[in-house]
Amino acid sequence: MRPGSRFYSAVCETEVVIVRAADVVELSCGGVPMADAAPAVRSSGPARGHDTGTVLGKRYEDGEAGIEVLCVKGGRGSVAVEGRLLSLKSAKPLPASD
Repeated sequence: MRPGSRFYSAVCETEVVIVRAADVVELSCGGVPMADAAPAVRSSGPARGHDTGTVLGKRYEDGEAGIEVLCVKGGRGSVAVEGRLLSLKSAKPLPASD
């Protein structure tokens, strides 16, 4: 896994690009491992607990693994690394201009 790599969900339309890479064993979406090639057929949908969805243009991260991904196509499945759901990355606050 390296920055710029694109991964596709096997259960929904979600596609992500790696922004910050890490030594990750498994990147998954909807409870199913993601692939580096678009699947010809998608399964019925995300598993329960992995169905909160991903939003186009948002960054997701896992501080423990040190990975960050950018959602380039949203979907119903949630992205996870090694079974842990990635959290939505928040914007850094701007400095005060008093």
